[in-house]
Amino acid sequence: MAQVKVYGRREVWAGRQREVSDLLQGCLVEAWGLPEGKRFHRFLLLDADDLICPRRSGSYLIIEIVCFTGRSDDAKRALIRTIYERLPYEPEDVEITIIEMPQVNWGIRGKVADELTLPYQVDVQPRG
Repeated sequence: MAQVKVYGRREVWAGRQREVSDLLQGCLVEAWGLPEGKRFHRFLLLDADDLICPRRSGSYLIIEIVCFTGRSDDAKRALIRTIYERLPYEPEDVEITIIEMPQVNWGIRGKVADELTLPYQVDVQPRG
């Protein structure tokens, strides 16, 4: 399970949500083996006064990936590298954070997540 939150300026990123979502989902599928259909992305587009980021352009993006614990450090590095490699944007304007939580901290489809049978592996080593 991974939920992605993307923060950016409304005047730059409005209307481009699908483009960014497709890029991020492709990276999650490639690096972590998430199913293509497990796409949970939120876009929090802000006015310029609400996103203060010195020394960054107006195209600045913050990408937060909230996920279950269990992925190796190498798998997390692989995801971050894959995102930066595929970005058609300036890498200096993109910051990525992976926030992990144990499955017991999640409620999904009426159950505690550690009681679910998932169709994908959570303990992930780098792919490829």
